[in-house]
Amino acid sequence: MDILNALVTFLNFVFIPGAAYGAQLAIGALGVTLIYGILRFSNFAHGDTMAFGTLLTILMTWGFQASGVGFGPLPTALLALPLAIAATAAFVLATDRVVYRFYRRKRVASSILVIVSLGVTFVMNGINRFILGTEEQTFLDGERFVVSVQGFRAATGLEEGLAIRMTQAITLAVAVLVVAWLFWFLNRTRTGKSMRAFSDNEDLALLSGINPERVVAVTWIIVAALATVAGVLYGLDKSYRPFVYFQLLLPIFAAAVVGGLGNPLGAIAGGFLVAFSEVTVTYAWKKVLGYLLPEAWEPAGLMQLLSTDYKFAVSFAILIAVLLFRPTGLFKGQSA
Repeated sequence: MDILNALVTFLNFVFIPGAAYGAQLAIGALGVTLIYGILRFSNFAHGDTMAFGTLLTILMTWGFQASGVGFGPLPTALLALPLAIAATAAFVLATDRVVYRFYRRKRVASSILVIVSLGVTFVMNGINRFILGTEEQTFLDGERFVVSVQGFRAATGLEEGLAIRMTQAITLAVAVLVVAWLFWFLNRTRTGKSMRAFSDNEDLALLSGINPERVVAVTWIIVAALATVAGVLYGLDKSYRPFVYFQLLLPIFAAAVVGGLGNPLGAIAGGFLVAFSEVTVTYAWKKVLGYLLPEAWEPAGLMQLLSTDYKFAVSFAILIAVLLFRPTGLFKGQSA
């Protein structure tokens, strides 16, 4: 029984939260790696694009809720998500036309585009704060749990109860659908193959008749969709606050770099690696060890390597280590 209680505790506080957080980071990292692989620069505005897409979803969700429109046991935000994706894509395309296209046509160095994206970050961050302020916003409705602690205890008789939140289940299900669609699109469609060809060799792709502006536009649309989905899933699972999404840039970029910048498969693996590293290092293992070890050996302390306040330090350490010792990442993407 103690082993089962330890397993349930591990699932509750490490595995399930880590898997959900990893899925959110993976979707965010896919957007970063697509921009790097196709447009060849690190987009520091990605976090605030996530915040902007989530902001639009929140406003539309509130509108649906005020009109009495719901989605049954599922969050109403899922109804607003497609509309928010379309609006975010339009905003991102307008930003590309007004800002990035000028520098792209000048064929400036990628470092210049990074600085430009920082400027876009500050503008978008200001817009996000101006519309919804800096306070924490919640927009979750519907059923809270797929599996509740009380129901699990009653069914199993265990001391520990397993809880799976609806947002965690939705995150994992949506992540599977998004990743499956993206890989199908990149490998099976003509547009996706054009994007891959453009990423591999831009000059040869142009000689083959591929329209670069169309590739750029489709890339931004997909990135806007990925950013909005990742932002909404994170906001539903935790809460919405604009500055938090700017902070998420660090674990998202760490995930992309760990997996190999420009490599979509690596971005997914990197997202889960960073997430589980953060959760594992900042979790207090005393309760799990209390079930597994004899009573005389039960630890007196929390058995926590780092406080949760330092979880981003784990991402930073991973990022630095990869840049120093394996800059192409685990899956050998383009050098960071």
